[in-house]
Amino acid sequence: MTDIESRIDTSRPHTARIWNYWTGGKDNYLVDREASDRIRELHPGIGEYAKADRMFLGRAVRYLAEQEGIRQFLDIGTGLPSADNTHEVAQRVAPDARVVYVDNDPLVLAHAQALLVGTPEGRTDYLDADLRDVDTILAAAAKTLDFSQPVALTLLGVVIFVENDEESYAIVRRLMDALAPGSHLVLSHTVTHPDMPDVDAAVAFWNEHGTPKLTQRTPAAVARYFDGLELLEPGVVSCSAWRPETPTPDVAMYAGVGRK
Repeated sequence: MTDIESRIDTSRPHTARIWNYWTGGKDNYLVDREASDRIRELHPGIGEYAKADRMFLGRAVRYLAEQEGIRQFLDIGTGLPSADNTHEVAQRVAPDARVVYVDNDPLVLAHAQALLVGTPEGRTDYLDADLRDVDTILAAAAKTLDFSQPVALTLLGVVIFVENDEESYAIVRRLMDALAPGSHLVLSHTVTHPDMPDVDAAVAFWNEHGTPKLTQRTPAAVARYFDGLELLEPGVVSCSAWRPETPTPDVAMYAGVGRK
């Protein structure tokens, strides 16, 4: 058994594997599927969040590559590989795009080397690190990315795992401070909203039974991550409402894109 395999815990449901299950993947276990089905009972629409968040990622990355000329992406909290990963979307527009993925989930890392293969013209790299390890991430990513040029920092559904508000804001600020002008922040976050009370019940169930535990924040609190940046239209909204190709129902996963 490899070191990575020894770190995979199949005794408790894990968020990356549940996300994978909701998006139609097969990299999950019975414990994940059972927890997922229970969460669906509490909040029947929650399975759509993963799909909506993934589609938001594709639209945001494609926009940044096509319209903003971004050629470098730092994707922290990658999750399990699926269709249209960040490098696939970016390199479809610009084959020379460079992408660094960061995750500390052993199952993600086990699959990353096999599945996240970029174009010959571009570069794709993978880091085993926690979001809180900002210095480690920046030092390692600098081997692939040129921080004197704009970078798109993508943080999809990952700052929810930093419980302390001020710590989570400080992490995002430190990452953005290291990036050149013209860089962008792409961020999504589960929210608590009075119009969606069943979301709170689903999150409470998850925090009791699953790992890692997550923190909900209000839409206004999510918008704070973009303080000091130029927030692109339509602002911080349901990720399904960020420049969709076709109208889709709102989900309790809010997102935005900001320019430094």
